[in-house]
Amino acid sequence: MASIKVTEGEAVFVVPAAGKPCKTWYRVYGDLRSSIRPLVVLHGGPGGTHIYLEIVSQLAYLYAIPVVLYDQLGNGYSTHLPEKKGDTEFWTVELFVDELHNLLNHLGIHDNYAILGQSWGGMLGSAFATQHPVGLKKLVIADSPASMELFMEATAKLRLQLPQGIQDVLNKHEADGTAADAAYQQATQVFYEHFICRMKPMPQALTAMFKMVEKDPTVYHTMNGPNEFHIVGSLKTWSIIDELHHITVPTLLINGRYDEAQDSTVEPFFQRIPKVKWVQFAESAHVPQLEETERFMEVVGRFLLNDQ
Repeated sequence: MASIKVTEGEAVFVVPAAGKPCKTWYRVYGDLRSSIRPLVVLHGGPGGTHIYLEIVSQLAYLYAIPVVLYDQLGNGYSTHLPEKKGDTEFWTVELFVDELHNLLNHLGIHDNYAILGQSWGGMLGSAFATQHPVGLKKLVIADSPASMELFMEATAKLRLQLPQGIQDVLNKHEADGTAADAAYQQATQVFYEHFICRMKPMPQALTAMFKMVEKDPTVYHTMNGPNEFHIVGSLKTWSIIDELHHITVPTLLINGRYDEAQDSTVEPFFQRIPKVKWVQFAESAHVPQLEETERFMEVVGRFLLNDQ
């Protein structure tokens, strides 16, 4: 692969309600001043980090597309706010929309960029896109539900595919409110091995991200819940379905055949976004960038460069 310039930095993000100075950490692969439109990558969670999406930087090497990775506020290398755990008025979708605008302005690319959002990142990216942001030219929504109601329905059905003993453990501890129990955590891992990532062993980048969330679960527990299928956080009633017709940029929709973001959760994007293409990855669950890397880079790279 060709040599690519890699730079890191922090963008000051003024959040009065935080009660302290905040910064957004980012890493750039390639030259943002090049003639090729940059791609800004939004990680999942909410409460994840960029690390499991680091592989998307291959687009810089393969197609010369500048790639921006960053950790959202409260996560990874950005400012942490554990004192805000449980504060649903602070941790909102709009907070992260504001942070994205702030980062784009800091990098000087607000007039021409593309977005790739994965899982929660796709939810955030779609919400951002409905507001007709200046400069957004293309959108990739990867492994993301259009509503949490649809997502909870889908994951409930997926759980029925697990061994009965695993289902019993999950049901018991959820009813008892003991999601921190080791047995529940082990049963959760079985779900993840089926519907998050089917690679064995799981890629180090993915397990490292899970460990970072475990170290500071402030955002994840407040907005989502204890895991990917027991949703009790503030996003429980989130839906972007009624706003999707406002997304006017060309959009690429991605999910995996075994994805926890099942077709039923993704279909509203396909039905309601005017300019949309849907590609499913036959051998993937929730992280096709890791499970089918070569095809993922080809599909996303071609979409981003077509009519560049």
